[in-house]
Amino acid sequence: MSKTSEKTTPLHKDSLAYNKKQSKANKLICDALLEVISENMAKAENKIWHGHPVWFLDGNPIVGYHKLKDCIRILFWSGQSFDEPGLAKEGSFKAAEVRYTDVSEIKIKDLKRWLSKSKKIQWDYKNLVKRKGVLERLK
Repeated sequence: MSKTSEKTTPLHKDSLAYNKKQSKANKLICDALLEVISENMAKAENKIWHGHPVWFLDGNPIVGYHKLKDCIRILFWSGQSFDEPGLAKEGSFKAAEVRYTDVSEIKIKDLKRWLSKSKKIQWDYKNLVKRKGVLERLK
């Protein structure tokens, strides 16, 4: 992977353990996602949330990935606001997703652009319950 302007932080041990549990093909996808996300979201907190690797900025979920029945899905919580081809609407809020069945499907250039936008364009999921299901734009 190419160098980024952010300092790379060590890969989170729980995210590595999550990846290790995957099938060989899915582990390749998860490892690639973990590497790119970690090097481009170095200031974000990475932890296992609802059983999956997720990155947070100021307590707000930004990006994460997990195993579905037939693929690995990466989810951008504010992704519908990125105005980007390749991201599909997910759920009733502002999230968008991409699904991968093979590591060769990951377009690193697109992924890095989406990660960059995820730092700049955020909806406040952290306070969603407090606001009774109303999302407000943060950045």
